[in-house]
Amino acid sequence: MTDYDVLRVFCGPDGGYGNELGVVRDGSVLPERSDRQELAAKLGFSETVFVDDPERGVIDIYTPTLRLPFAGHPCVGTAWLLDVPELVTPAGVVGARLDGEFSWIEARAEWAPPRTLRQYASAAEVDALDVPPPGEWIYAWAWEDEAAGRIRARAFPGRNDGIDEDEATGAAALLLTDRLGRALNITQGGGSQILTAPQPEGWVEVGGRVFLER
Repeated sequence: MTDYDVLRVFCGPDGGYGNELGVVRDGSVLPERSDRQELAAKLGFSETVFVDDPERGVIDIYTPTLRLPFAGHPCVGTAWLLDVPELVTPAGVVGARLDGEFSWIEARAEWAPPRTLRQYASAAEVDALDVPPPGEWIYAWAWEDEAAGRIRARAFPGRNDGIDEDEATGAAALLLTDRLGRALNITQGGGSQILTAPQPEGWVEVGGRVFLER
């Protein structure tokens, strides 16, 4: 069996919640894309990362069914694990930094897959949502405290890859930050926390807590 680490990314203040991520630190053991895709499907994480050059931060990201040029929580988690200043993805070079308990990346909204950003009138409405029928990828959100930039969100991937609800999604948070043009403090899913901040020239920072699970 190929060795891999399991991280939880975008954990809450108490270390709970977050989205699991598989990271194969030595990507050379599975150089072929078909073999990587097979392992990602077998592991069943929403994303699995293969590290092709740990010093330069060259990575390759897969869901159980497809290869991604960029994804938020895999980049945040892998940047924390490798402790590198940048990651090299097919979408582009992702800046990375550690700041206290938070791992941050800097990426562009156009790198993120399309998402339907659907605003609701209150956090209670978001909490009460049922999983929608299979179909479009929906990021449901509402202001908890607009002045403070606090948002309640839930993510419904349309049951792609068999996932009813995604606990923590950095790419969707990046898109929402780009649309709103302001720093956000997002509570997503059961209690995951995602921080974001727009940067000059179309860049957006996305940050969160990362824990090594095994």
